[in-house]
Amino acid sequence: MNNYFNLQIGEEEKEKVLANIHSSIAFSGANVWILACAILIASVGLNVNSTAVVIGAMLISPLMAPIVGAGFSLAMFDFALLRKSLKNLLISTLVGLLVSFIYFSLSPFKEAQSEILSRTSPNIYDVLIAFFGGLVGVIAVTRVEKGNPIPGVAIATALMPPLCTAGYGLATGNFAFFGGALFLYAINCVFICIATYLIVKVLKYPAVGFVDEKREKNVRNWITAITILMIVPSVFFAYQFIQQQRFQEKVKLYVQQEFESKGSTIVYQKTNYASPATLRTIELAFLNKKFTAKQIEEENQKLKRLGLLNTKLIIRQDSTFLADVSSKKIANNEIDNTNAKLISDLNSKVERYSFQTENLYKEASSIFPELTSISVAKQEIFSKTDSTNVIPVGFYQSEKPFTKDNQETLRKWLEAKLKVDTIEIYQR
Repeated sequence: MNNYFNLQIGEEEKEKVLANIHSSIAFSGANVWILACAILIASVGLNVNSTAVVIGAMLISPLMAPIVGAGFSLAMFDFALLRKSLKNLLISTLVGLLVSFIYFSLSPFKEAQSEILSRTSPNIYDVLIAFFGGLVGVIAVTRVEKGNPIPGVAIATALMPPLCTAGYGLATGNFAFFGGALFLYAINCVFICIATYLIVKVLKYPAVGFVDEKREKNVRNWITAITILMIVPSVFFAYQFIQQQRFQEKVKLYVQQEFESKGSTIVYQKTNYASPATLRTIELAFLNKKFTAKQIEEENQKLKRLGLLNTKLIIRQDSTFLADVSSKKIANNEIDNTNAKLISDLNSKVERYSFQTENLYKEASSIFPELTSISVAKQEIFSKTDSTNVIPVGFYQSEKPFTKDNQETLRKWLEAKLKVDTIEIYQR
């Protein structure tokens, strides 16, 4: 029975393993080029949100070698090897940050995709992955037959993506992303190293020279202290992650029970989960359902009864916003044909009856300082002949009544601004 758990079975000669460790941590020549190319590939994969490309970069990255070397050196008290391993790890980390920073600085596309976001909030689960992945990796390194674990370990422990994400955070000035990704990278490095240290101790690799008890105790104390420093915030982040998941589940249940089960089509949904001290929000927009202020207030009261405390429901009912969101969903084939027709009709109405009015008041008030508000729209005019006409109409308010000259100037300016042949203006 003991043979099932005996790590000595199938073990490679210790001298050969150590020789491989010493040669693999050398960081010069080809390894530098391989690392730079792997970093660039990973950065592109993160940028275009391609999981396959990111995995490819993990498999060719040489980052794990100096971490394993550090674990071996700590277990064997080989401080010359430790210095070399840490030096090479530092250099490779700086190279990784520099290459990813340059790439994301030059890339025109800087939106954070899911592949990037998933590397910015490490927690205790990442600690477990790094530790057990490290165990598998070191056991494989010490075998005569290396087998299949090495590629899997490279993918599971994922050193490359968080380092590239940290470079993304630097390039975009998002230091929350930079800090979170760098912490994940540190977790992976530390716990792979600790896993290596434990396996090397179990396999009884000999110490390099004489080591007194005090020095051995100091090494253990440092490992314990670093482990605690990594685990404590990881547990806290895991707690936050679990709370966020529960919040999202409650939101999903609320939306399904109150709207989707009653036939309402939701064309936009966004949830903002913040810390308990900050107001959380649920934004919804519906295809053809309108809400009064009283109904929105009633829905907010339901949130409290469902346990969604400190949460506010925001319903987006602006026609331009709805048309924009709906058009994107049609383009992405996210809405069926029936609803697509309704959305198409909505878009036609928006185009027929609205103007692009960005900075309208700001520009108008610079010409007419007494102006306090201005609005424009296309008004549908019905007549006895059953025909309809759509004409541009403008309404304004001012601190004092406009003269006829001022009204005429405002009318001509609006015609030029809105690119229409004529417009009728009225004072409110």
